[in-house]
Amino acid sequence: MNNQKIIFTLFILCFICSNCSYIPEKSPMEENTVSKANNLINSTSPYLKQHAYNPVQWYPWGDEALSLAKEQNKPILLSIGYSSCHWCHVMAHESFENDSIAQFMNEHFINIKLDREERPDIDQIYMDAVQNMGLRGGWPLNVFLTPEQKPFYGGTYFPPENWLKLLGSINDAYNNNFDKLAESADQFAKSVTDDYKKKYGLGDNIQNLKIEDFEESLLGLASNFDKEWGGMNKSPKFPMPSVWNYFFHLNFYKQNDQLRKHLLFTLDKIAAGGIYDQIGGGFSRYSVDSEWHVPHFEKMLYDNGQLLSLYSIAYKESKSPLYKQVILETTSWLKREMTHENGGFYAALDADSEGEEGKFYVWSYDEFVEVAGEDSSMLAAYFDVSLNGNWEGTNVLRTLDDMIDLAQRFEVSEEELHTKILNFKQKALLVREKRIRPGLDNKILAGWNGLMLTGLIHAYQATGENQLISIIDQNSKFIYDSLISDDLLVRTFGSDNEGYLEDYATVIQAFVALYETFGEEKYLHKAQNLTDRVIANFYDEKELLFFYSSNESEQLIARKKELFDNVIPSSNAIMVDNLWKLGTILYAQNYKTLASKMIDQVSHLISKEPEYMSYWSLVALNMMNPTAEIMIVGSDYRNIQDSINHQFIPSKICMATESSSNLELFKYKSTIEDKTTIYLCYDKTCKRPVFTAQEAMNLMEE
Repeated sequence: MNNQKIIFTLFILCFICSNCSYIPEKSPMEENTVSKANNLINSTSPYLKQHAYNPVQWYPWGDEALSLAKEQNKPILLSIGYSSCHWCHVMAHESFENDSIAQFMNEHFINIKLDREERPDIDQIYMDAVQNMGLRGGWPLNVFLTPEQKPFYGGTYFPPENWLKLLGSINDAYNNNFDKLAESADQFAKSVTDDYKKKYGLGDNIQNLKIEDFEESLLGLASNFDKEWGGMNKSPKFPMPSVWNYFFHLNFYKQNDQLRKHLLFTLDKIAAGGIYDQIGGGFSRYSVDSEWHVPHFEKMLYDNGQLLSLYSIAYKESKSPLYKQVILETTSWLKREMTHENGGFYAALDADSEGEEGKFYVWSYDEFVEVAGEDSSMLAAYFDVSLNGNWEGTNVLRTLDDMIDLAQRFEVSEEELHTKILNFKQKALLVREKRIRPGLDNKILAGWNGLMLTGLIHAYQATGENQLISIIDQNSKFIYDSLISDDLLVRTFGSDNEGYLEDYATVIQAFVALYETFGEEKYLHKAQNLTDRVIANFYDEKELLFFYSSNESEQLIARKKELFDNVIPSSNAIMVDNLWKLGTILYAQNYKTLASKMIDQVSHLISKEPEYMSYWSLVALNMMNPTAEIMIVGSDYRNIQDSINHQFIPSKICMATESSSNLELFKYKSTIEDKTTIYLCYDKTCKRPVFTAQEAMNLMEE
């Protein structure tokens, strides 16, 4: 495979570096004059609709385009992106809106546009293929395929002159050297279908994980901690909530003061940086620097859902007012900018407005002073605002100064300074709302809604803020009523495409959290039904893990598994968590056995690759430790349940009912002397019944 990769990559490069046989009649940078819609006009994806008036004759992925490629014997150009992708917009403007480039594409290729968020199964296959070619992955992802959907070359962003030369080279290679091209395509197609057992040694070296294994893995990661700015010592910086979530769990089981300090220090720095929207709440995708200062300004639902969960854990641990502020401001942003009237959450906000990245969010010095008024000097010091700006002549708001020091310097009380900051934020938000807004990707994706719903539930557990209940209630009802039909979960609201493992896993997780927080059994039973569907339609008996797509989904050139944790945790790891919890709540040993087998398959990777197996590690830690089974019966069940959930206790289930339940763990459990009663059990052994949350906490500490 390596020789084949090198040979064909050099082969393609020879074509690219030679004179292209196609010479455009017009400049590659000219503006297009075509306004006729192409085949994307009826798409549900905002990203595809952005390209509906390109002069390129785009097709959505489907039978029509794939059949045309075979009938006309043309290579497929598969161009993958998403609506809030900055460089997707750039390439679209430079190349796909250009008449002469479009003319060549239309003549020699079948051009397919794909929204990676709607079809992550296809994106996974061809991203892997491009990386197997030794090329850098990312978006926009442009991949050239044979009519049989086998990849033979690809890349990310290309400037228009390079893009046109590449198109000419690909066309020449396809017509004049097809045998070599097809041979390479076969090899690259095979590279994305290799079994995971062979590739990663699944199940070959099952380890009996011990707490020392996790402590040892921490040492390797800790050597890369950024002691000045928090997080890992790298740039650009992604928050990676799964990693820090795992460290909170590890610190619970094995107290490490230095780890705890770095965790809280990291979250403080993220909340103080420009990656956090200091005016409107919510987090951007990542920062381009090592200081969390200048973000890539797109805001993704999945990041913010996970960060809500992370800051909720941190608030349970520290009771820091900053973390509660972040939780409530982020929730306000969600309500204000990301919520459909039906209760569903939108996918993303673009980084660009008026053709400029971040324009909606940055401030000139004069704009800032006009809003800040007489307090401008003090507030400018607080938000790191200067006349010359802190980024490309403008100001990305962040907080560097300690509140106490700043209050002393300007001779005001901390309370007065805090009030002035809040007043400024309210005024600045109103001013900012008058600007031209970034584009909104209004897709409603099941999996991302599941992540955000879980984040909101964790936020309620941590803060007890009743204002969160209504948005939790609206979103949970929306998912239950509008995204699920006969226990089949769709990926996108308004479509009938079945969801992927990510969708099922995160929605199941959210529904279990709903039950553990509010005691509504209908969500628990729906989680059970969805889990049974996943086992029936996604499970691989050979490798004892779940495929990413259902056996009823479209058959592609490969059927992938999501193994490693990334910005979103591995859907397999989330399913292990679900199976273990549901197995305990429902007294279903088959679920727990399946979860244990899945952990066994990757145990050797958990101990060696903690950064890429962080959620697996979190789940494995909880499974290693005794699970506290908490059953609450009585009229005051909600208050007691809230009090227990307000604490950070990783390995527990919390079940509650006002009077009775048919669930196995509630058998023979009722109120004692008409008082709400709490039962605490561990692995079929129960403690004495108690009547207050504090008594239950004391029993757990014992």
